[in-house]
Amino acid sequence: MNGPYRFLFDRVLTRVDPEQAHHAGFAGIRAAGPALRGVSKVLPARAGVRVMGLDFPGVLGLAAGFDKNAVGIDALGALGFGFVEVGTVTGEAQPGNPKPRLLRLPDDRAVVNRMGFNNDGAEVVARRLQARASSLSRRAEGRTPGPVLGVNIGKTKVVEESDAIADYEKSTGLLAPYADYLVVNVSSPNTPGLRDLQAVAKLQPLLEAVRARADEVTQDRGRVPLLVKIAPDLSDEDVLEVADLATAIGLDGIVATNTTISRTGLTSTADAIERAGAGGLSGEPLRKRSLEVLRLLRGRVGRDMTLIGVGGIAGVEDAVERLAAGADLLQAYTAFIYEGPLWPRTLNAAIAKEQHR
Repeated sequence: MNGPYRFLFDRVLTRVDPEQAHHAGFAGIRAAGPALRGVSKVLPARAGVRVMGLDFPGVLGLAAGFDKNAVGIDALGALGFGFVEVGTVTGEAQPGNPKPRLLRLPDDRAVVNRMGFNNDGAEVVARRLQARASSLSRRAEGRTPGPVLGVNIGKTKVVEESDAIADYEKSTGLLAPYADYLVVNVSSPNTPGLRDLQAVAKLQPLLEAVRARADEVTQDRGRVPLLVKIAPDLSDEDVLEVADLATAIGLDGIVATNTTISRTGLTSTADAIERAGAGGLSGEPLRKRSLEVLRLLRGRVGRDMTLIGVGGIAGVEDAVERLAAGADLLQAYTAFIYEGPLWPRTLNAAIAKEQHR
């Protein structure tokens, strides 16, 4: 962690409610966006990778959950993320769960969230993405390309499971036209019943419906890659079943993994863990299991399917280990909070250097 950010984090941000700190920090990133885009250095050519028919300027991207409403995509890209995944976006706008709902466990370099998919809803986010697309098309040639854009969609909380497919189809129809790739989120622990959709019998018709709807609304621009994001808390057998399903229906990729409900092996005090409460745990404690899930998936799906490794990636060693285990791309969220705004560009450059060796 760089000195100035460490001082800010330790002396200021740790004394501010995490959700308020997030909003303040993100507002600062957005305000600095034009200046960042004007002075930011392009990542080395060797930092990039081409997967799913897309050119990623860097293998490290920002995971869903940071920019829920697609309000800071290009500013985040200017910080050095090779791609930005917005969301999770639901069919209908919703406020999310009661506050407090975002807490830190600094001793474990971890975050607990029970946000509950708070977002502006697919209609509003789609208008925002449409405006961004129009703005990008009007910019002068020669600009630094923006990050690859992923859009992560989930189920509206009040929607019954029997209507979940229609809810995902609504989001798909509105958002797929603006997405470079689309992710179906069935693995957040903070929407009741959502993880039940990971069962293959329920997951297959959902993914097939989203695929069909995405194809309908993107005929004029070509096929949008579709991925599914799974939980680290699935058993090994269930992970392999998802891998087999993904292969059978021609899914483009899998994001591994979401947050965990486990609290095993934490170094934080029992009181700190109790104060943090329920929700999804992200950060360093997730690293081992996310790596295990990634290895299981790669061993099952072969080399052709795209795998995005996420969970506990903080340094170049973590990144290289995840890539060696079979990840094509990497994502982070919690390390960005702990390491600060210089971290994504620094890590992407370090990864590129290691790969060049």
